[in-house]
Amino acid sequence: MIQAHDSVIVRTLGRIVIPVAQLFGIYVLVFGQHGPGGGFVGGVILAASMILAILIFGRDAPDSWLVPKVLHGDGLGLLIFVGVGGLCLIGGGQFLNYSHLEIPGLDDASRHYVGILMTQFGVAADVAVTGVSIAVSLSADDEDEEATHG
Repeated sequence: MIQAHDSVIVRTLGRIVIPVAQLFGIYVLVFGQHGPGGGFVGGVILAASMILAILIFGRDAPDSWLVPKVLHGDGLGLLIFVGVGGLCLIGGGQFLNYSHLEIPGLDDASRHYVGILMTQFGVAADVAVTGVSIAVSLSADDEDEEATHG
């Protein structure tokens, strides 16, 4: 398992950089449809910030509180993505045709915006969970290997 870093400078900078990186990841996710970015890039940035938290503070530290919560969200992104597409089908359209997304009180442009944003949240959730899962499983494999050879 990855141990916490012992440098005060690294830990202090981590407490500053990680929330800024997560905020930037959310910005890229939300405004990705208006420029470069979106669900995949936002998910990668969020995953990288959580992996950085694991590397600096350790996996079970209070400063890495988001990592176990993300690992329990496996499949949530797919449910969001398919759920939005299913709501479009229920509205009488095609899968992910946001014109038929039935949201009361919203015009056509607003329905498109909400539909795209929700699908991007689903993609970001799956990408973040996958990235953090890979990092955690790689660290667990190192621990298992040390136990058998040590």
